[in-house]
Amino acid sequence: MDLGECFVLIRAIARSLITRYSHLTARLEQRRPCLPLWGVLLAFTCLSPTSTQAQCAGTASTPSAAADCAAHAIPLDGVAQLDPAHSYTLAELIDIAEHNNPHTRIVWEHAKQKAEELGVAKSAYFPVLAGVAAFADERIVNPFPKPLSPRGYNMVEVPAVVPEVTLDYLIFDFGKREAKVDAATAEKLAAGANFIQANQQVAFAVASAYYKLLTQQERLEAARQTLKTAQTTQDAAEAQLLNGRSTLPDVLNARAETSQAVFDLESADGDEKIARVTLTEELGVEPSPDITIDGQKNAPLPDALTLPIDELIKRAMADRPDLMAQVAEIRAADDAIRAAKSEYLPKISLSANAAQTSVWPTADYGQLGNASEPTWSAELAVEWRLFDGGARKNELAAARSRKREAQDELREKRDQTTREVWTAYIAFRSALRKQQAAVALLDSANSSYSASLEAYKYGVKNLIDVVTAERQLAQARSSGVSARSQLFLEAVDLEFSTGNLLRPLPPATKTATTSTPASTTQPQDGQPR
Repeated sequence: MDLGECFVLIRAIARSLITRYSHLTARLEQRRPCLPLWGVLLAFTCLSPTSTQAQCAGTASTPSAAADCAAHAIPLDGVAQLDPAHSYTLAELIDIAEHNNPHTRIVWEHAKQKAEELGVAKSAYFPVLAGVAAFADERIVNPFPKPLSPRGYNMVEVPAVVPEVTLDYLIFDFGKREAKVDAATAEKLAAGANFIQANQQVAFAVASAYYKLLTQQERLEAARQTLKTAQTTQDAAEAQLLNGRSTLPDVLNARAETSQAVFDLESADGDEKIARVTLTEELGVEPSPDITIDGQKNAPLPDALTLPIDELIKRAMADRPDLMAQVAEIRAADDAIRAAKSEYLPKISLSANAAQTSVWPTADYGQLGNASEPTWSAELAVEWRLFDGGARKNELAAARSRKREAQDELREKRDQTTREVWTAYIAFRSALRKQQAAVALLDSANSSYSASLEAYKYGVKNLIDVVTAERQLAQARSSGVSARSQLFLEAVDLEFSTGNLLRPLPPATKTATTSTPASTTQPQDGQPR
């Protein structure tokens, strides 16, 4: 290991210790019970520090901290094995995915590579020392005057042993090394931001698969209830037939509704198993339906926003890791332009070597002496390229083009971010109203079916009215299940679109248990108060 590598290693170790100490201090100062927020935000804000320390996601919420953590931490080997008897919470599932999902591991390794490339760029400030040991044997024809040599030449053989130390040191290059170090630093920060983004994407994918599985489980339960309702209707129709108040076609119609309910139940059961497989795939473990989740059925629903749309967009512009990565790419492009411009200026370098040269020459005529003496040389050179066929010009033009490309990508991503925040904001408000409507719909459908069935038993209504009410009740159950899970999922999407997943900022939504009186927190047609 040369002197430059030693300095880089010492600085990296010191930076790692400082980062870990600051993270530990922050956790000790901020350790307190988490508020009883709704399920997914509870998972994101109360993740175990021990589990997230290895993955760098929980303790490193800035690109610099994430890049440093990824540079020094090592991904765990092997793939996690799920326990079918354990009921996994969303927080546990996200932690498993962070350690096992191939996407996070790939981005992790990319961040490590960028950190190593920064070390390579910094090494250009140090001299290069090399040790060379040469063992040679040379036989040459040495012309010599005939009066002194009968044949007009001598055959000379020179065995030599030359241990040598060489030094090459670039003294001054008009900022090229500095530009390359700055560019590598920016690339490292971009890789850290991309690492955070990858963890957020995996967390969002796991949360989506989790709530889709939860939806399928609740649909399965709703299908069972619908089957019981259909069987109740069928029993009533058969009882009315025995009493002479119904006809056989009514009974057959009721039996058909029961068969349809059985079909829907089997479909729901298959969809639920497929959702299990999809969730395990998102975790990065072997896809399998053998997984049990904690449905958190008693978790309070989010019922209001904590920030207006302008503040949500401002938060996204400041905290989205993909925007941070793109800004770092623009900085790297600026530094690449500086490096390209420096090629037009001279370089000053120092070269030196020192050796112990040992030779034992022999000749076919005359006698030569042996030697073992120290030898050395030193050279201070100024190199200035005067013509290179346009290579520097084209390199500078390409660097400027890459900067314009990065700036256009940033503009595109900012527009995309604004659109995604608006979409998530509108979708959450719509999901909130749909949830409220679904509750009222289910209550009305229950009342309608109970009244229709009771009236049918007394002969006031026919079976068609009962079957219609039964179908409305089944649809209301399905709508209620979808609305509840969709509300949770839209709340997750709102956090994801603003860049706040796995981050310490307050959530963008709140529940009834943490809100102020309803008159001041219900969303209005304008922005939330």
